[in-house]
Amino acid sequence: MMNEAGPPLKQLLVVYHSHTGATEQAARALASGAGSEENVVVLVRHALEAGTDDVLTSDALVFATPENLGSMSGLLKDFFDRTYYPVFDRINGLPYAMLICAGSDGSGAARQITRIATGWRLRAVAEPLIICTHAQTPEEILAPKRLLAEDIKKCQELGAAMAAAIRLGIY
Repeated sequence: MMNEAGPPLKQLLVVYHSHTGATEQAARALASGAGSEENVVVLVRHALEAGTDDVLTSDALVFATPENLGSMSGLLKDFFDRTYYPVFDRINGLPYAMLICAGSDGSGAARQITRIATGWRLRAVAEPLIICTHAQTPEEILAPKRLLAEDIKKCQELGAAMAAAIRLGIY
């Protein structure tokens, strides 16, 4: 991407799916942190809307999902199903991070995304950011969520760090 007033623009793509609002809040908080960096465009796409062109035009990726039954959401999996082979071997080394909102540990979703990212030959630039909502009953799990200020801050910090690193060419 070109910026006529200065250096080329960099793009950070955030692909998310959210059932109860927590993951969307996390994705938007990350985007707000990244958006403070000059010459970085942050593209936030729902998993149903994100596609091959979004991936191919990005300088870094963030995958954000709730953990459902120990797995990533079905709609994030659908995004990977639709884009995996069209971009295969065209995004090697692209930096990525992940955000997971989970009722307990989030490790199952993190493992799945890591396996896909490994197949794509992406480069992890942060440990998975797992936000634990502690929702354990069906009512708590299905209820709309509001993230704590400390979790929002962690998302913003990750976004700012990623945007600064791609702008500076660190990765």
